[in-house]
Amino acid sequence: MLFDRPCAIVDLETTGGHITRDRITEIGILFVDGDRVERFETLVNPGQPIPPFIERMTGISDAMVAEAPIFASLADSLLERLQGRLLIAHNARFDYGFLKNEFRRAGLTFQTDQLCTVKLSRRLYPAFFKHNLDSIIQRHGLELPERHRAMADAEAVYLFLNSAIGELGKETVDSVARELSAIPTAPPGLDPEVMDRLPDVPGVYLLYGDDDLPLYVGKSDNLRSRVLAHFSGNHAHGKEVRISQPVRRVEWQETLGEFGAILLELQLVRRLQPVHNVRGRVNKDLCSLQLSEGSEGYMAPQIVYAQDVDFGRLDAIYGLFGSLREARKVVQDMATAHGLCQARLGVETVTTRKGKPCQAYPVGKCRGACVGKEPAMQHNARLMSALARLKVKSWPYPGPVAVQESDEVTGTSVEHLFDRWCYLGTRTSAEGELQGTPLFDKDVYKLLTAWMKKPQPNTVLRLLDLP
Repeated sequence: MLFDRPCAIVDLETTGGHITRDRITEIGILFVDGDRVERFETLVNPGQPIPPFIERMTGISDAMVAEAPIFASLADSLLERLQGRLLIAHNARFDYGFLKNEFRRAGLTFQTDQLCTVKLSRRLYPAFFKHNLDSIIQRHGLELPERHRAMADAEAVYLFLNSAIGELGKETVDSVARELSAIPTAPPGLDPEVMDRLPDVPGVYLLYGDDDLPLYVGKSDNLRSRVLAHFSGNHAHGKEVRISQPVRRVEWQETLGEFGAILLELQLVRRLQPVHNVRGRVNKDLCSLQLSEGSEGYMAPQIVYAQDVDFGRLDAIYGLFGSLREARKVVQDMATAHGLCQARLGVETVTTRKGKPCQAYPVGKCRGACVGKEPAMQHNARLMSALARLKVKSWPYPGPVAVQESDEVTGTSVEHLFDRWCYLGTRTSAEGELQGTPLFDKDVYKLLTAWMKKPQPNTVLRLLDLP
């Protein structure tokens, strides 16, 4: 396999390690066609300063790249030379990701098979602990004029591959390389070209079976790798759902990031009801607990349903439960754990005989609210303390908000609108019409509260003034 097909051994120098914020400063590529090797190298003006520690490591300074071409001026010719080749790099995800993003900034799509020589080295030489390029150079006695420059590092990868072939044999190296870079074949009945068209971007994918039956809806920050994993036969990590029916069609919708992908996945699961999606389905029995005053001043939790009451406009509800049974079980467990009266909480049927103790009182698991031994004020205070951990967070804003999600590479953005935990829809501009169905449910609430604790890097929130 290696060198039997057109290859491109690539190494890049960059302004840093962030795949979207940092930019390329130097490109070194060996175009390998059998025994013929053609070298291409160039400095690149990154359009941003090179940090001092990067300059010390690579030897590339702002002055050196000041007159160098920008990537966009190289993009068309470079894409033509790279397209269709096996991209080989040490930590291929890094180099491939930087190239893909630079091509996207230039309005071009770059996609090709990859082989990571870090993974290859680990498989070929499992007895060794380190597999970074410096360790490989030392281990194989590779001689190079300089390190941490793009062409020198690309040459090191080329020398390593030839050394491994010489030591282990071409058949062994080819076998491992083929396994590491293998693209799963399309199952019978599915258009094989779909495997090539899948993009390396965030989004949501849909798998359909016979008679266009929706089988599964999933999300990923890399559609290509996730969808292909369904067909690879490797479910060792349990991340890919095993689809029992044959897949006949694959669709996908790109998003700008993970936040939008989660929202879109929720909508599609609810609308299509796919066979293999358990989570995310419409829950008509979604309920919560709301306190009301019972007899003799004792407070008791009452079960209220989302279909009957707007949870987003209630200031004090406790817990989001998928069923009446689940809500009742939580109240029962809470009563047992905190010594609350099960009769006062409605867990057991209240007797018509006044003053008769509940079943928990004789065994010391109730402090006597049922027989008037524990005052209502004291029992209510302990009940409120027990419920505190279940309290649904109140809407913290004066009105609706937009979570704006942006693509750091292209600069495009969308707005996801919410009010009182209800998802109002998504729009592509501040004046654009909303797209989506208004929705309040447990999954949206969990998504937003998690985002408020730790906003994603490519998202910001702003208050809105909607009619």
